[in-house]
Amino acid sequence: MRFDGKTALITGASRGIGRGIAVEFARRGANLALVGRDRSSLDETVAACVSARADVKAAVFVADVTDAGAVDGFVAQTLAEFGRIDIAVAGAGQSIDGLLLRLKPETIDQLLDVNLKSAFYLCAAVAKPMMKQRAGSIVLVSSIVGLTGNAGQSVYAATKAALLGLAKSLAKELGSRNIRVNAVAPGLIDTAMTEGIPQAAREFMLKQISLGRPGTPQDVSGVVAFLCSDAASYVTGQTLVVDGGLVM
Repeated sequence: MRFDGKTALITGASRGIGRGIAVEFARRGANLALVGRDRSSLDETVAACVSARADVKAAVFVADVTDAGAVDGFVAQTLAEFGRIDIAVAGAGQSIDGLLLRLKPETIDQLLDVNLKSAFYLCAAVAKPMMKQRAGSIVLVSSIVGLTGNAGQSVYAATKAALLGLAKSLAKELGSRNIRVNAVAPGLIDTAMTEGIPQAAREFMLKQISLGRPGTPQDVSGVVAFLCSDAASYVTGQTLVVDGGLVM
């Protein structure tokens, strides 16, 4: 699963699963376009990518992925820098937990913007050059709760479930141009986003995980690399669950 000469654009690349995906593609030979909100964190991602492959070429974009114009901008800049976009990973995401009756409208809007609308904007922007190339792979980072739901995460779960419908619909729209669209649904992954899970809840989840441990960003990044590789050239419109056997 090599990506030499190919370009991978990754949103949410400044930490966690997004950073893990960036390092994975760097290690496998890809050029990188890394998008996030914080420059210093993105620089840390670049350093991690350089550690994985010293000659990696990486362009960094500090941008608001909830702004369609900004998304169009960094996609255009990526094309100017590398000439093509072969892979796009919608990894930007945010979780704000709370019971539905206590959620403020602005919180709902924020999660819809970050988790869902940003993916629409990215897919629309990269689909154009991929259609001209007649090739490309898009992966949307969803969540296991998009399949199962979870009390206290109604909005987060709804946005992650919507990504699965988006992947299936775009797979049907873009398949004739040899563009594949898939999703991954991670379970309990050790990242900054999951640090705030109460200890009791974490222990309960661990007891349900068949493999008996939380996942790592690397557990997810390898699956994403597979979906974008020639090994998965006949896979589209699918959701691969990466949860250690939490839900079966």
